[in-house]
Amino acid sequence: MSQYSEEIKRRRTFAIVSHPDAGKTTLTEKLLLFGGAIHVAGAVKSNKIKKTATSDWMEIEKQRGISVATSVMAFDYEGYKVNILDTPGHQDFAEDTFRTLTAVDSVIIVIDIAKGVEAQTRKLMEVCRMRKTPVIVFVNKMDRDGKDPFDLLDEIEEELQIKVRPLSWPIDMGQRFKGVYNIYEQKLDLYTPSKQYVTEKIEFNDINSPELESHIGDTLAEKLRSDIELIEGVYPEFDVETYLRGDIAPVFFGSALNNFGVKELLDCFVKIAPSPRPIQAVERVVEPEEDNFTGFIFKIHANMDPNHRSCIAFVKICSGRFERNALYKHVRFGKQLRFSSPTAFMAQKKETVDEAFAGDIIGLPDTGNFKIGDTLTSGEELHFKGLPSFSPEMFKYIENADPMKAKQLNKGIEQLMDEGVAQLFTNQFNGRKIIGTVGQLQFEVIQYRLLHEYGAQCKWEPISLYKACWIESENQAALENFKKRKSQYMAVDKEGRDVYLADSGYVLTMAQQDFPDIKFHFTSEF
Repeated sequence: MSQYSEEIKRRRTFAIVSHPDAGKTTLTEKLLLFGGAIHVAGAVKSNKIKKTATSDWMEIEKQRGISVATSVMAFDYEGYKVNILDTPGHQDFAEDTFRTLTAVDSVIIVIDIAKGVEAQTRKLMEVCRMRKTPVIVFVNKMDRDGKDPFDLLDEIEEELQIKVRPLSWPIDMGQRFKGVYNIYEQKLDLYTPSKQYVTEKIEFNDINSPELESHIGDTLAEKLRSDIELIEGVYPEFDVETYLRGDIAPVFFGSALNNFGVKELLDCFVKIAPSPRPIQAVERVVEPEEDNFTGFIFKIHANMDPNHRSCIAFVKICSGRFERNALYKHVRFGKQLRFSSPTAFMAQKKETVDEAFAGDIIGLPDTGNFKIGDTLTSGEELHFKGLPSFSPEMFKYIENADPMKAKQLNKGIEQLMDEGVAQLFTNQFNGRKIIGTVGQLQFEVIQYRLLHEYGAQCKWEPISLYKACWIESENQAALENFKKRKSQYMAVDKEGRDVYLADSGYVLTMAQQDFPDIKFHFTSEF
């Protein structure tokens, strides 16, 4: 038993994921409100012109109203230490989200009652299933008209391939929305639309008591009773173990914008969600309670503070305790590093921390020492795996638009690529730089950030490519021959690995047939 186990047990580290517009950022803000991290909902957007929530702080996010960079926020709640990772919902940033999911112990999925399960949500759920991550579903926007709750539950089961169990149940919806019955705590929560204050709760242990009618009227009381009876009949009793194994998802209903149903979600979440879990490293399984510190970098973010040209490397602590100013081993470099100003986050406010424990996420100022997937330990040789880079689907040449600023441009590209926002390939034939991304929006973000954070102007030129594949072969001669034959389409990535840029699906298939000795990989992790 570790001396830190009490600290570690009270950690709850999770990500909130959803399709764009399902209300994820709003939910994050309301959770912070209950955690006392902000004092009045909408406080972060009290100035009407700057309509931005705490977690969306990058300029382009404010303009678009979307989260493009994962933010980390921490707060204390009822004796628990809660770490939220807000992820981009926009599919152009899916890769960032997939990586974030490697750093959390559980997930809350937000679903819009009117739209139901959307494509992006399905993809994210696949990653959770792969990793057996426990999931809680929050059905949002109950103050609008949407699907019948029972139909929606069927849809979730079918689309996300997971069994569900409602722990709260809505009483009507849209204009007629009266509130929810909290099955988990057997309480009635009545709704009055208010974005600022939390509504009263009525202890209600016996749903059959005639008192119910006086709160919600005869028709709804009758419907609620029959709904609850149906739920108890159709769905298995809620069992925490099944949830922790990732086999069943508890479901809550509410309206994040109106601050309704959020506290119920949080109260149940801190009780049932997992504390930090063991993590599989290449060498062995790392238990969170071990005394020695281990952690890995899952994200790098340039310029959280526009006045400083530095990056922040986000470290997920896997075991033990991290101490400020202690020496830790950077496994890839094989050297000891010391960190004098590790930070913890509350959106844009960072504060220096003296210690952090397994389950926490800290930021280390980075001047180019780190890349995604790096491991830090108290001295052991360990490698954490499972942080893939996927083959990009869109490509453009990046050119310098201002010859006086070549240095700034190169520095900017290098830092943004370290963040894993996109990938850089250098064409071996003509030396031109090619940026590959999974979505169009990333090109805009890169151009915007190069200009505003590095003072560098870039312009894009079209290039028609189908896919980037990392290639390797046991047979050196075959590899050389391939590179000679395909010389115009050969590039190297940032790590100097060989990448073949296929210009069509047909050409790629032919290459795979013509060169049987060559292995083609579509993620950089092999």
